[in-house]
Amino acid sequence: METTPEEVILVCCSDIAGQVRGKGFPARDLEKRRRLGVGWTPTNIMINCLGGIPATPFGPRGDLFLVPAREGRVLLDFADGTPREQWYLGDILELDETPWDCCPRSFLKRALAALETETGLSLLASFEHEFHLDKAHARSGDSYGLGSMRSIAGFTRDFIGALRANGLEPDTFLPEYGTRQYEITIDPTTGLEAADRAVKLRELCRAVAERHEMTASFSPLVARGGVGNGVHIHCSLVDSDGQSVTYDPQGVGGLSPKAGAFAAGILRHVRALCAITAPSLVSYDRLRPHSWSAFWGNLGLRDREAGLRICPVPAAGDIDPAPRYNMEFRAADAAASPYLQLGMLIFAGLQGLREGLPTPAIHDGDPGDLSDAERETMGIQALPRTLAEALEALETDDVASGWLGPGLRQAYLMHKRGEISMLEDRSPDELCRVYAEAY
Repeated sequence: METTPEEVILVCCSDIAGQVRGKGFPARDLEKRRRLGVGWTPTNIMINCLGGIPATPFGPRGDLFLVPAREGRVLLDFADGTPREQWYLGDILELDETPWDCCPRSFLKRALAALETETGLSLLASFEHEFHLDKAHARSGDSYGLGSMRSIAGFTRDFIGALRANGLEPDTFLPEYGTRQYEITIDPTTGLEAADRAVKLRELCRAVAERHEMTASFSPLVARGGVGNGVHIHCSLVDSDGQSVTYDPQGVGGLSPKAGAFAAGILRHVRALCAITAPSLVSYDRLRPHSWSAFWGNLGLRDREAGLRICPVPAAGDIDPAPRYNMEFRAADAAASPYLQLGMLIFAGLQGLREGLPTPAIHDGDPGDLSDAERETMGIQALPRTLAEALEALETDDVASGWLGPGLRQAYLMHKRGEISMLEDRSPDELCRVYAEAY
């Protein structure tokens, strides 16, 4: 009997480990699956980047739905007779169709709703990704070099095409400083879509790389002593008319009072935020001093070692800086779910708005050259030095951990401490290998 090929569509979520997991169904059933999707299990959120479940607050109990979001569709079709890849990002719902309190995508929705309800503001954001291509040409001195692009020309062409075909507007693509390291940026968009795009970008990159017999890794560190891969999160505030309220030429660093309060909230809780934004054991090998990475929780003006920096805009008199003005959070990487990262940044910024915090002081220089007293006066905190220290900071910051809610807070801390317990005996080289494979 002749068989007819039939596609399978997956419904996926980006979980606590930043992994994209889901279940599939025959493509012909898409419409009937749009409401209740596929069955899901609470403990699935506890699978770590190694594929293990060291601990879970849920055990074998409970049932949920993983439901496709219409805006979450991804289609990768090379139109050459090879199978298409089609999947949807989705929301995890209770059986009564209310959001599950541990769903990362719903957590971000809750943060965005709180920001809009309390302030009338929305967030524009974009995730700037660095990644490693294992079979790209490597030559000494090839940082930012044209030669770095030649060996991956086929990959680049297909990757940029796949992004655009899925509604992601590529901005820049470049060979970065590290060996076989590249960077991709895309245009900013509204908060939820920005996180959706970050997940889509990573998976499209991995899929296209595999097609070209390469492996793309977004791990914070793929080799000991190497240059780390960051995820820099750009954000700006807009009002109900879509007009930017981030810029004020009279403000500190050009920030408006609202944007300054938002920044102050982030920096006040930055140590707790790191547990979410930089959530692997090797994340803290990337966050080193004098490495063009964040080491201090400070506000910088065009400073690429600040935890939060104000990005440059053209100085030409005929260009309005306001729509382009944005802040960049740099203590982040792709071991995290973008939904959790962006949600926590929003809640922290909102807390600064609630309290009417003043714009943080800008220090034009290395905060390490200041005394402890001077840093304390300026509100500059040292970032955590390990994941364990970051988790402790989150647990003891009642305000920051409260944004997660009791269910997600417990699950997150248990998940990450379980990851530490599975990896604590590994050598630094083994840790790099494990994370390079996982991400």
